[in-house]
Amino acid sequence: MSRFHFLGRLLVTIVLFVAPAIAREAPKPIPAPSVDASRQGGDSQTAVLAGGCYWGMQGVFEHVKGVKQVVAGFSGHMSSSAEDQLMHRSFTATESIRITYDPGQITYGQILQIYFSVAHDPTEVDRQGPDVGPQYSSAIYYSDDNQQKIANAYVAQLQSAGVFAAPIATRVEPLVRFHAVADSEQDYILKHPTSSYVLDEDMPMLAALKRIYPALYLDSPVTLSAASRS
Repeated sequence: MSRFHFLGRLLVTIVLFVAPAIAREAPKPIPAPSVDASRQGGDSQTAVLAGGCYWGMQGVFEHVKGVKQVVAGFSGHMSSSAEDQLMHRSFTATESIRITYDPGQITYGQILQIYFSVAHDPTEVDRQGPDVGPQYSSAIYYSDDNQQKIANAYVAQLQSAGVFAAPIATRVEPLVRFHAVADSEQDYILKHPTSSYVLDEDMPMLAALKRIYPALYLDSPVTLSAASRS
């Protein structure tokens, strides 16, 4: 576990003694986006999402058909070292994943549908379950006008329909920078399938993905090749 995760878990222990219990939104089917990109062949595209610990987010999308690669890292305004910046309590970066996908197999909107319904709880503010702090906030980092339009329209659609019991806290912001983390933090679920954190927090999300989106579920996960990661 990285120094950042150690400090994060320590913060959790302190906060949970004083913070009231928060009801989490359980993974569930939600409406498909009414505004989406068309499914068509072409060059690979990317989506950058933040929604709590990148271990679970990466693990979920590595099991989605049409996804070619998932990299764990940080997004936002960062110094040359995201971990060093966070160690100095300048919490401007969020734990994120960068998804590379085939737009002929899966759309940006479908990726967001999985993100909102399975990969995290979009109603939690500056936390996800046991992980507390702004680095665990919910955010969509768009790379072009079309992604911005789809993301904003989907948030408005879900909010208007009252899909979640609490307001959606997800921010929609332009992608400034994505910083990949060390190899030891990549593919964490696959490397540590029996750790208590993975069993308690991540495996239920994978089970929900398979149950709710069986047509999109990939049995053999797409693992990250360090040689191809930039």
